[in-house]
Amino acid sequence: MRREILKYMEKNSKVDPKELAVLLGTNEVTVLNEIADMEKEGVICGYHTLIDWTKTDSQSVIALIEVRVTPQRNRGFERIAERIYNYPEVNSVYLISGAYDFLITIEGKTLMEISQFVADKLSPIDEVVSTTTHFILKKYKDHGTIMERREKEERMPVSL
Repeated sequence: MRREILKYMEKNSKVDPKELAVLLGTNEVTVLNEIADMEKEGVICGYHTLIDWTKTDSQSVIALIEVRVTPQRNRGFERIAERIYNYPEVNSVYLISGAYDFLITIEGKTLMEISQFVADKLSPIDEVVSTTTHFILKKYKDHGTIMERREKEERMPVSL
């Protein structure tokens, strides 16, 4: 039942526990207890609202930064990741496979602000070998949600 609760909540964190209980064929108290247990255990780590910031008057820039590092002996990537994720500008840090070791998401007010973060805070870390920064220009789909649905064209078929 936990997996079903989590899958549903991942798509809709504002889910009504009564509705979820009906969908799962159980009662509301059971659902609420499972959710409370998963919060205590750290399975559910937080709740987020997906916002299309382009439809507000708020201006910001989001960047994906790939980072190649030299891991420390006996500590691997953990200490480096901790140092990076403790910066308040950093939204997420992922250990990844491939040519780079970490994928970091960061948000700033301008391209220059993000570039300055990379130059002043990220690059000086001794274990950082190289970085590549990609700026997000537009989001089409985020966390499984299509950000902007296009109207289907209603063209009349024409035959000659």
